[in-house]
Amino acid sequence: MNTHVETLVLDSEGLSAWIAQDRRMLAMLHVFHGMGADVVVGANTVVEVSHARTNTARLRWTLSRVKVEPVTEQAARASAELLEAAGLHGHEYAIDATVAERALRQPGPVAMVTSDVDDMARLCGDRIRLIGV
Repeated sequence: MNTHVETLVLDSEGLSAWIAQDRRMLAMLHVFHGMGADVVVGANTVVEVSHARTNTARLRWTLSRVKVEPVTEQAARASAELLEAAGLHGHEYAIDATVAERALRQPGPVAMVTSDVDDMARLCGDRIRLIGV
């Protein structure tokens, strides 16, 4: 991770790993923090990681350290365009598309921690540095 990154976007698995205090994720966050990178998640990602077993206090603490962005109508339309351009559709790709759209409009360079590198590569092309979790 020697390339400078301005913004780090987390998908649900990236956010979940941080909440669970996964050692690899914490080390990665330490590196990006040292670069001065902003960490961004989407409001729908927060919904995706919230369930009965989620440590609510840890979730709140984590969210206090990130920028949580809403999914606006404009973002939803841009996400739908990304799906169409990638030849994807349906609910199985909907949240991925909103995460990709969010990453693509952040100040760059941008990295994304994701559990779905293949689909994100189809949605983002080579404009976002993808890091598998």
